[in-house]
Amino acid sequence: MRRLLIPAALTVPLLLGAAVPANAGGSAGGHTRAVRAVVETPALFDDEAGGDADADDPAIWVNPVDRAGSLVIATAKNGGLRVYDLHGRQRQVIPTPPAPGPDDESGRFNNVDLVEGFRLGGRRSDLAVVSDRGRDQLRFYRIDPAGRRLVDVTAPDVPYAFSRDQAEVNGQRTAYGLATWVAPDGTVYVVVSRRSTPEVGIFRLVVRGDRVSYRPVDRLTLPAEFTLPNGTRWAPCADPGDGPQVEGMVVDPATGVAYLAQETVGLWRIPVTGGRFRGQPTSVERTREYGVPAVFDVEQDDCVVDYAADPGFGGRIAADVEGLTIHRTGRLDGTLVVSSQGDDTFFTYDRRTNRPVARFAVTDTRRPNGTEIDGVQECDGASVVFTPLPGFPGGLLVVHDGQNTPDVVDGDGEVRPNTNFKFLDAGFLRR
Repeated sequence: MRRLLIPAALTVPLLLGAAVPANAGGSAGGHTRAVRAVVETPALFDDEAGGDADADDPAIWVNPVDRAGSLVIATAKNGGLRVYDLHGRQRQVIPTPPAPGPDDESGRFNNVDLVEGFRLGGRRSDLAVVSDRGRDQLRFYRIDPAGRRLVDVTAPDVPYAFSRDQAEVNGQRTAYGLATWVAPDGTVYVVVSRRSTPEVGIFRLVVRGDRVSYRPVDRLTLPAEFTLPNGTRWAPCADPGDGPQVEGMVVDPATGVAYLAQETVGLWRIPVTGGRFRGQPTSVERTREYGVPAVFDVEQDDCVVDYAADPGFGGRIAADVEGLTIHRTGRLDGTLVVSSQGDDTFFTYDRRTNRPVARFAVTDTRRPNGTEIDGVQECDGASVVFTPLPGFPGGLLVVHDGQNTPDVVDGDGEVRPNTNFKFLDAGFLRR
């Protein structure tokens, strides 16, 4: 496995049309379109009573035989995987693997993506691929189209993604974000980020009988420090000892370009061919906070940003940059959808040029039956398909809602943390 290192202090080149100021006019800057969800999933609760379930990242499986039987497969961190139908009803719960020892970390499912037509056990199968950040592994689930259920096909001896041993796994600098793609020769790869670091790795899927494993192929370290246009140096604020991590990722299968969301820095693109990163990453968009001084406050356990000292080099996305998904309307046509978590909005970019296109927010709505679906805040993951589905004639967009309402109060009067997923008709994404 080769390792590609990018200089720590990088003067960032920008694509034409990127890094538009936050107050820019036009549909790509000042105007935010309000869109509404059609369906939402049941609330997940991140407490002991709720099984420490915290919604995060969705993927959409289109049933090739019966579109009404399509599924949404989503991570719930310690709560494992959740499988939903197109009405948002939960069909299956897959728990995380237990800790290998009494002092070790148990499984924690972070991100999920799909692989179509993977040859396994003498037949083609669709797979859900999951990053287990608790165990620093990838896990694999075959989608049974007849039963519309997931079956674990993870090889028993899958290696650690980044760690050398269990002690390092317990430090939790582990597999985090994830995106799959199929190379022109049919080889299946997964790009995986490492928690609390700017590292990203590429892994190749391999078959072990009727099970799936993987091998490391390449690794990239994104910048952690930057030279600003005025010649000064800047590094994004983080917990002491941590680096600016990547989570949201997607690979465009037609162009072989990987998009990487470095949460506090911005959105990058880099070609991937033959399972390897090619050249240096290029910035598509920076966060608004890019270049703004900030320090970690121990008492507040958070970064304090000095917005008054903003040098004006930031872009439009309010940190963190999170969920990425591509709305493919043709071989090269469509848009890249990006979650701007810090202001509860989403930006779209032209798939061909990466020029900014529009901005939208998912707002509250009242359904015909009188019930309400709340809007979306603090979105982590997103997934979209162009294929018309029952109830979603313009295709389906699924987004994570990090502050689902209404609030639920327990018997002691305490509000229980509450998250879920929202389903939208994706027709509004067409231009």
